[in-house]
Amino acid sequence: MSKKLHNDISLLSLLLLLSLSLLQTILAVEYTVTNTVPDTPGGSRFDAEIGVQYTINTVKTINQFIWKVFKQNSDAQRKHVPVLTVNITELNDGALGETGGDTIYISAMGIQSFPPGQARFEFTSLMYHETTHIFQWSGQGTAPGGLTEGVADYIMVKSKYYDPGSYTKPGEGNKWDEGYGVTARFLEYCDGLRDGFTADLNNKMREVYKDEYFEELLGKPLDQVWSEYKAKYANI
Repeated sequence: MSKKLHNDISLLSLLLLLSLSLLQTILAVEYTVTNTVPDTPGGSRFDAEIGVQYTINTVKTINQFIWKVFKQNSDAQRKHVPVLTVNITELNDGALGETGGDTIYISAMGIQSFPPGQARFEFTSLMYHETTHIFQWSGQGTAPGGLTEGVADYIMVKSKYYDPGSYTKPGEGNKWDEGYGVTARFLEYCDGLRDGFTADLNNKMREVYKDEYFEELLGKPLDQVWSEYKAKYANI
């Protein structure tokens, strides 16, 4: 091999590595946290017991956990979120947390209501749920709201940051898309029928949601899956 050819290959390799590094930098998520109400009881408790740095570190961990559970191993599979913002603020609708765009809003009053000594645990549990809303697919808004809430709770349950004693039990609920714990437990059941079902369902919902996805993945219509699920726990 000539010296010129060797140098050309080395230069090409260097440019490729630089390009990959630049691409990773472009697609990396930046995390910002702002306490907009530091003088309120909840805002003050956030600063004293949780803190900005803990929140940033926690959201990074949650982000990686979500990608792992969703089996999204490449940037092409993931929702592109350049900047994820967390605002500690006042929510006037009674919610503990909400999302809008790529921003998570956490209620300062909610933080104030956390049991003594449990602020970080309760906050982290809430962040698993809300961060999932940022990164999950929802069929561009066509998925039932109860399903997206159920997927968010499903991630929270997988993380173990929840209270099993007070949480929804398998088989509870009246509709598969009732949301939160009811739907999360149903999704767990579906995982038992097909390993990785919830991740596969989420990834199918990138563009649109269809009930038919259940039959495609499980070989049974959605109504039948729900009926069999309810029957399994009928006498418990």
